[in-house]
Amino acid sequence: MDFDMLGLAPRLINVLKEQGITDPTPIQTQAIPHAMNGRDVMGLAQTGTGKTAAFGLPMIHALMKAGKKPNPKTVRGLILAPTRELAKQIADNLTAYTKGSHLKVALVVGGAGIVGQTKRLAGGVDLLVATPGRLIDLLDRRAVRLDETIYLVLDEADQMLDMGFIHALRRIAPLLAKDRQTMMFSATMPKLMAELAETYLTDAVRVQVNPPGQAVKKINQSVHFVAQAAKTDLLVELLDKHRDELALVFGRTKHGCEKLYKVLEKKGFAAASIHGNKSQGQRDRALAAFKAGKVRVLVATDVAARGIDIPDVRHVYNYDLPNVAENYVHRIGRTARAGADGAAVALVAPDEMIELQDIEKAMKETIPIASGRRWEIQPGQKKRPNGGGGGRRGGGGGQRAGGKPGGGKPAGGRRHSGGRPRSRGKSAA
Repeated sequence: MDFDMLGLAPRLINVLKEQGITDPTPIQTQAIPHAMNGRDVMGLAQTGTGKTAAFGLPMIHALMKAGKKPNPKTVRGLILAPTRELAKQIADNLTAYTKGSHLKVALVVGGAGIVGQTKRLAGGVDLLVATPGRLIDLLDRRAVRLDETIYLVLDEADQMLDMGFIHALRRIAPLLAKDRQTMMFSATMPKLMAELAETYLTDAVRVQVNPPGQAVKKINQSVHFVAQAAKTDLLVELLDKHRDELALVFGRTKHGCEKLYKVLEKKGFAAASIHGNKSQGQRDRALAAFKAGKVRVLVATDVAARGIDIPDVRHVYNYDLPNVAENYVHRIGRTARAGADGAAVALVAPDEMIELQDIEKAMKETIPIASGRRWEIQPGQKKRPNGGGGGRRGGGGGQRAGGKPGGGKPAGGRRHSGGRPRSRGKSAA
């Protein structure tokens, strides 16, 4: 199947061809036809499978066909993402897809000047990509209104739950047009995700590529059982075998990542770090240098787990295991992108065995041992406390993933039954 068969406008297909995009990925093949028919969509697919185009192309098709400009301070399509890096990646892709059209794409994230963002929104935008916290800041300043927003996309919705953005979503959803289309994309499907879908989606079509929680098959996974104090030396030894290839190293805490990056730099590696203590400018520069190959080793907290789309990443190292099992899949999904091969290596200390056990249970597979012997879980052993490496929490404070998405349906939180956005024709998204 090609994009012509999915019903997209020829002008849009030509833009894709100019960018070398000719064949839709499985998630695009499954999701786009339903989105074009106005259905709400629940998409389950790993990162790196083309989800941005899966939800972006139908919206762009419909907005191009409608042919009208947004009113001042209004937004026609809203895409919410949990991290700045992911939001920027989405905005960059949508900007490329809308090349040569009248459509305006805007990005609003924390860590950047709010005055400039306010000015960009003044004339209205067709597609707004936002992190929830900054969007609420702009709503509070009355710099933007959402009553004419007829498309809502929640990307990496499971991470939004984990990062406590549910409060922000409760504030934002009632402000949108009641007659709207909602699409939700996620790499995993925990119980809370099902409740979130029930709250915000109406009669949704579920499309799925990889089983939730399972890693991409082309990733060669391995684990080294090593004492915590010996991890850095082992990491240096492993990195030294492929100094010319891009490697992403995940740590648990902001302080730990910064310390590790400085050690690697002293060992002669072209290294950089990104985490919550870095300014947005520093994070952008580090990612740009990594993408360009000037930096070969990027040390990061989970703030980067879903915001990096760099096909050349060949190695992912879990220097520390994540507390949330699903985040392991997101981390290692930074390699083996766009059909390439990749390797994911975990360094596991004795006090991380419960985390490893949870990861293997979630993936329904045992990670092959590269060195060491499997540690025994000690009686009374518990998970380590959360490292707090991430981005900003949304809205009215940081509820963790343990809270409910809310009883009942929030006002304005769902479409009218069976309805499609009034501005759309039969073939609209």
